[in-house]
Amino acid sequence: MDTTDLLIDHGLLVLDWRDLASCLGHDPEIFFPAGETGTAAQRIRQAKRICGACQVQEDCLAYAVETNHVSGVWGGLTEDERGPVRRRRLAERRRRAS
Repeated sequence: MDTTDLLIDHGLLVLDWRDLASCLGHDPEIFFPAGETGTAAQRIRQAKRICGACQVQEDCLAYAVETNHVSGVWGGLTEDERGPVRRRRLAERRRRAS
């Protein structure tokens, strides 16, 4: 799904994938914890659980990778976990271009 696509969900017109995200209404601190240990680790696990049940998880991850978001949990992955995904996608793009 592309962010410019119009979607119909339960009879409602949805203008963006973010309108369908499971994280809507959750405290943003869950998805943007300071650090990776203690309370931050608990928040990361909680964010990943929320992302795991999200119908637009792939769109979210693609957005974070394409826009090079360097903080937070996006599409169920932390910034460190998104690095390899971003490198793979860039390599695929380079291969297709050559």
